[in-house]
Formats: sequence, structure tokens, C-alpha cells
Amino acid sequence: MPLGFSMKEMKDNKRILVLPGDGIGPEVCKEATTILELVNEIHSLNLSFSEALVGGSAYEATGEPLPQDTLKAARESDAILLGAVGGPKWDELDYQYRPERALLGLRSELDLFANFRPAILSKYLTSSSSLKANKVENLDLLIIRELTGGIYFGEPRGRTEGKKEAFNTMIYNQDEIERIGRVAFEAAQKRNKNLCSVDKANVLEVSVLWREVITELSKEYPDVRLSHMLVDNAAMQLVREPKQFDVIVTGNLFGDILSDIAAMMTGSIGMLPSASLNSENKGMYEPVHGSAPDIAGKGLANPLATILSAAMMLRYSFGLDKPATQIEMAIDKTLEQGFRTYDLEGSEEQKLGTREIGQKVIDNLQNLK
Repeated sequence: MPLGFSMKEMKDNKRILVLPGDGIGPEVCKEATTILELVNEIHSLNLSFSEALVGGSAYEATGEPLPQDTLKAARESDAILLGAVGGPKWDELDYQYRPERALLGLRSELDLFANFRPAILSKYLTSSSSLKANKVENLDLLIIRELTGGIYFGEPRGRTEGKKEAFNTMIYNQDEIERIGRVAFEAAQKRNKNLCSVDKANVLEVSVLWREVITELSKEYPDVRLSHMLVDNAAMQLVREPKQFDVIVTGNLFGDILSDIAAMMTGSIGMLPSASLNSENKGMYEPVHGSAPDIAGKGLANPLATILSAAMMLRYSFGLDKPATQIEMAIDKTLEQGFRTYDLEGSEEQKLGTREIGQKVIDNLQNLK
């Protein structure tokens, strides 16, 4: 497992906190939770579920995007499934009340420093990718994003009085870089032993330190081939030749951007799951996509990224590889049968809504031998 998982550390009862959030979050979380309940029944996994408010919906109910009750429930859970937060309804709120502050708060309070964002293209979605088939066929790369440091958390931040000027501070220290570096090297060891560290060392002092620390750390992992790439070139190379990458490790801001670029190669951002883990494998699992308020409540959202995030939860936080793999196989079978959501390229006759595609995954999961 990514952060030193040990089966001996697992408890019999596995507490999952569901945070549906805003926009399409409740719709996609419902499908993922239904599938988790099914595998719980099939395999007797002792999963238990609770739910709490987060984001804009929490602000509407309590005046805070991350209420203390939600934070308490998050601390007491073993894993968190999150839908999405935010929307134009709350864009004019002061910074501290914005829905997105809930995500930053959860990541910081739970020390969820390691963000895993796999970009895997199903062979049945090759035509849905934004790139030519020969560029993305069999694509399987992993972006590991440092999640609790960098410019999103750096102090000082703010605005200067009387001037139309704002500032944020990008800060990383050696310990922060080392711990995300170790996660990335260990992940690369389990894959193809190829790690690319992405920075902006030709301009940013923070990136000079990043490169120095990662280079020194590489001496402990002689079996992993380390390369460095500037972030602007990395963005170009992801589009030009994405299969040259195996594992990418980078900071908070750069990882945010690069993982969204990688998402489009998988057919849709609606296909990209993520896991945010701390040193004890406690994790928050969420789709990379946003709250999509324009389609919220219409049953059009793609729940597959959230369902794949639930599979990552079973594998990374609970060490349950078999049911995780079965969920992934059921999704692949659904795509093989030609069924698509409205964000994916395919026959209009086989386009399905949120609930309907979820049911197809359930059907295929139940039919697995």
C-alpha cells in the first residue's frame, strides 16, 4: 500500500463518512455509496456509514463551510467519501466562508498531504480521449500531488490596504518535500520505477529547494529512475506524449493543474478519481471534477469517478484489494457494453443518466464470477 499499510493495523469496523457537498455531489455520492453497500453485503466488510454537511450546503445551514460537527465526524472516521463543493451561488462570499475552504480545512486538519490522482484510460474509451488513439492507448499514469503546503496554504496572504493589489506566498520546507517524495518513490517502485519530479526551478526559489531535496532523496531509491521537468514543459509533454510518464510528483499548485490536463486524456474529467492520504492511510476520496451546478439535479452527472474513488478507498485505506478490483472490473464491463454518460463520446442511444449508469455497474458487479 502507498504509505506503509499493515493489515494488523486494521479494525473490524470501518467507519466511512460521506460528505455529499454541493451541486452534483449528492447525486454521484449516492451511486458510490450504494455500490459500497453492495460490496459490504457481498464480502461482509463491516463498513458503516454516516453523513455530514460540507461546503456551500453547510454554509447555508450553519454559516460555516466546515462546521465543527463535520470536522469532529471526519476525525472519528476511518475514511471520507466526498462529492464536490462550491458553485457561483457562493462566489461573492468572503474568503473564509467560501465552500472551497472546507476542502483546505479538511486536508490541513487531517494532514492529508499525499494526493493520488491516477489517469487510466479504459480501452473502451480510447475514442473519447481528446488525443489521438495512438497517443493514449493503454495510458496508465499516476500524479502524486503534495496537498497541504505550497501557495494554497502559504502565509502571509492578503491584500494591501488602499491598493488594488493581492498577494499569496509559496512556501515549502525540506520535511514537507521529503515526505511527499518518499510516497512518490515508493509508488514508482510498485509500478515501472520511473519518477518525474515537476517544478519551476528556473524561476522559483521554492522549486530550487524542491529539486535539491528530491535529488538527494533519490539516493535512497537507486532502483527508481528520477527525472526533473519544468512545469510548463510538463504540461506540453502531457499533451504531446503522455505515455512517457509513469509517476509524476509535484507541488500543490502544479499538481492541481497537471492532473486536470491528464483527466481529459481519460475521456472526461468525470472519469478521474482521487485519494488524499495521511501517514496512517486515513484518506479522503473524491472525484476530481467540480460541483457542475449547471447540471445538478438533472440526473446527467457521471458518477464513475466517484465510484472509482470509492474503490480506491477500499484499496488504500482498508487494504481490500479484491472488492476494489471487482468495482473497477464492473465499470470496465459497463463501458465494454457500450453504455456511456452524457460527458463521454458514444452512441446517443446508449447514453445513460446518473442513476441508470450506476445500476449498470451494480448489475455487472453482481454478475461477476
